[in-house]
Amino acid sequence: MGWGTDEKAIIKVLGRRNAGQRRKIKETYQQLYNESLIHALQSELSGDFGKAVILWTSDPPERDARLANEALKSWRKGINQVQVIVELACAYSPHHLVAVRQAYCSLFDCSLEEDIISNVALPVRKILVGLVSSYRYDKEVVDSDVAEAEAAMLHEAIEAKQLDHDNVVLILGTRNIFQLKLTFNCYKHNYGNHIEQDVESCGNGILESVLRVVIWCINSPEKHFAEVIRASIVGLGTDEDSLTRAIVSRAEIDMVKIRGEYYEVNKTSLEDAVIGDTSGDYKAFLMTLLGATL
Repeated sequence: MGWGTDEKAIIKVLGRRNAGQRRKIKETYQQLYNESLIHALQSELSGDFGKAVILWTSDPPERDARLANEALKSWRKGINQVQVIVELACAYSPHHLVAVRQAYCSLFDCSLEEDIISNVALPVRKILVGLVSSYRYDKEVVDSDVAEAEAAMLHEAIEAKQLDHDNVVLILGTRNIFQLKLTFNCYKHNYGNHIEQDVESCGNGILESVLRVVIWCINSPEKHFAEVIRASIVGLGTDEDSLTRAIVSRAEIDMVKIRGEYYEVNKTSLEDAVIGDTSGDYKAFLMTLLGATL
């Protein structure tokens, strides 16, 4: 309040609070000042820093619903946009996906599935609708016979380059994560290659890229998000939207694993990479979420 904004105080208070604490802060702010904290932040902050703070302060299901909508409404529909939907369906719990779908309906007066159908072309549309429409069982229950049979189905579809085959959609969209990991292991054992390698051999189009992200998000989410961060900062310029999404959305889930994977692949720390490609309050906020000090 008053002249100017104390960005350092915002970073110190919000950047060091978990989701439950941030929710309580928002509720108390509303009670004390009869104003939404999110609206207050939107009126005072701007740019990449403002977007990162608002995403971090938002309830996770609402945050991810807005990210999905932004991706679907983008005039571009490349892998950077489509992978946002894949992440929601494959790198988070089934309960979170349900909460995101509910938030999406409340915010945008239509379902996530409807907007995918309206904004994404076949065959990627078929994969995405299958992924977001399911509710995976979340316990560690596996069947080795099913894994063997479905590894064969996946191999047959890949050999025929029918990556949107009904069997592929059914298997990837409905089986629990533990079952799918066993199926991928069977695939490697029976056919010699990791399944993502054989998917890549089918071509370099958007469908192949989407299926590779699906497999990574199921098998090793930290590998996927480490790659999202790397891709966002290599080359000329920085893809701040992707960088912000990866760090904000995974800071409370598996950032330690992502940092380890990033170092393993790139031989440099994630913190050093972020410092080299960001500046000012935006850099300070991301580093706070990473648990680092400047």
